[in-house]
Amino acid sequence: MNRVASVALAALIVAGTVFTGGGKVMAADLPQTYYEYSGMCSQSWVLRAISHRFRHQVTHVPNLPDVAIANFYGIHERRYHPADEEHPIGRTYCGATVALSDGYSRDIWYLIEEGQGFAGVGDNVEFCVAGFDRWYVYNGGCRVLR
Repeated sequence: MNRVASVALAALIVAGTVFTGGGKVMAADLPQTYYEYSGMCSQSWVLRAISHRFRHQVTHVPNLPDVAIANFYGIHERRYHPADEEHPIGRTYCGATVALSDGYSRDIWYLIEEGQGFAGVGDNVEFCVAGFDRWYVYNGGCRVLR
């Protein structure tokens, strides 16, 4: 969903709540996925980007099993390095456990780099799922992103 559609949907929800007087949130209204952490690491755009890019990775890298990320659990921020004069890029290091479509769970580590999106617009996400770094891009055992 693009940003314009997201904003329009949010406006409709707010307008509906205001004009109908709101209401109690029932258990059935809660999302199906529960995150323990509500900071930068668990933002939906970050998790979607990881899931999408992981699917691309297992499709295009030889000898990887054909699986997808089904869910994220235990999302937590490992450390945060804010941007300053010596380090112009703010970085948030995160960790979690992913449930894969084959029924197994794996550790995942990821990094959110501020202002490093396409052409410097937005943020960039780098990730590594344990056992899926065939070319050791992030060193053995995803050490670079830990």
